[in-house]
Amino acid sequence: MMDWKKLLTPKRLGKTDAENLQFDRTPFQRDYDRLVFSSPFRRLKDKTQVFSLSTNDYIRTRLIHSLEVSCVGRSLGRIVGEAIVKKYDFNQDGLRASDFGDIVSAACLAHDIGNPPFGHSGEDAIRTVFESWYNTVNHLGEELLSKSQKADFDSFEGNAQGFRILTKLEMPPRKGGMQLTCPTLAAFTKYPRESSLPKSIFNGYSGKSVKKYGFFQAEKDLFAEVAETVGLIRCHDNAAWWCRHPLAFLVEAADDICYSIVDVEDGHRMGYIPFDKTKELLNVVANIANKDIQGHGESNTEIVKRLRALAINKLINEASDIFLKHEEDILSGEFDKDLLSLSTYVNHLEEIGKETRAAVFQHSDVVSIQIAGYEVLGKLFAEFVNAVLHNSKKGNLVYHMLPKEYNNPNSDEDTYNKILRVTDYISGMTDSYATSLFQQFSGISLG
Repeated sequence: MMDWKKLLTPKRLGKTDAENLQFDRTPFQRDYDRLVFSSPFRRLKDKTQVFSLSTNDYIRTRLIHSLEVSCVGRSLGRIVGEAIVKKYDFNQDGLRASDFGDIVSAACLAHDIGNPPFGHSGEDAIRTVFESWYNTVNHLGEELLSKSQKADFDSFEGNAQGFRILTKLEMPPRKGGMQLTCPTLAAFTKYPRESSLPKSIFNGYSGKSVKKYGFFQAEKDLFAEVAETVGLIRCHDNAAWWCRHPLAFLVEAADDICYSIVDVEDGHRMGYIPFDKTKELLNVVANIANKDIQGHGESNTEIVKRLRALAINKLINEASDIFLKHEEDILSGEFDKDLLSLSTYVNHLEEIGKETRAAVFQHSDVVSIQIAGYEVLGKLFAEFVNAVLHNSKKGNLVYHMLPKEYNNPNSDEDTYNKILRVTDYISGMTDSYATSLFQQFSGISLG
């Protein structure tokens, strides 16, 4: 059974001395502030949420999406925290409901920080081009990577890249990188396992937390330290696999709530979903009478905003109730579902997903950008990996295009870490920068 007091320890990864509190800023509030002022967070302003490189100023970028998820997460955390502090009489231990909200809010703020350009198609592009590249260079049978190292790239994950950014790449070379608190890092990690676990380890287990992985081999020891510090339950003695931090369920719910509801609003603003259909989809959750929808003299746009806000509020309250209902099973590691899968609106949320996929995600405007993402990231990955691993005239020129933090000619790093440096660079690019660099490499633009 996990212990809330240990789960909310203020200890920072990589830091041994006591926290010097100023102006009553809690460690978890400091986590939030460090993230806001970080370079990887700022770059989210030019990264795809749904609509890449959109000229519509209203449409959400990854940055705006992350801020909105953070707001929803803060509400979820505080509602849950209020009930838990009261249930266990934690006031005497110095724990506050706001601590729960601050942890979830910070973890939500960072939840997409490792995503490469062009959204999830960017992740797919890196996976696809790695497989093609590896098969090409590995045709003689010489294994360049171990099985576990290769698995990191075969199923490249923005979640794992995010953990790497937070704990190693940002604010190097100190241990722990940004040195966020262990509760924030654990709540951030929705998939607390390594990439290469065989089916025999899972033994038929199909919980939500194992659908993806949350850290690379390079950061496995760092996550193990986080897990030990907050007291996560280890799921297998011989594998890097733990139960989720309870607050990770709230981080996931905040993200699910936002993209389920907000994608409908953005789809409407881009002209892909008609007003009547948008109103219908949102009002099943918002649940207000039609006369109240139309009775304020608002424009269609304002009506959609109001329905979106009411729907999000409904789902926040319901997700909080679901969490508290299953709190003891969550602490014991027995519960491993996304909270909204138990929502009374689960069937309708699936309907919303189908509608937005058909009207938005499969629209030619969106699909064409995804295809471009494959071409852009595929070419950049192949060019840079060949440059860092093989000596050729063109490769030597490409090598000098790498910024110095990714370019270490005297390094004795192994192949795995050299490839990681390339994915670090590519994942950190914005959509615009990646596109510009692709055009230069392709001879379309001369800079």
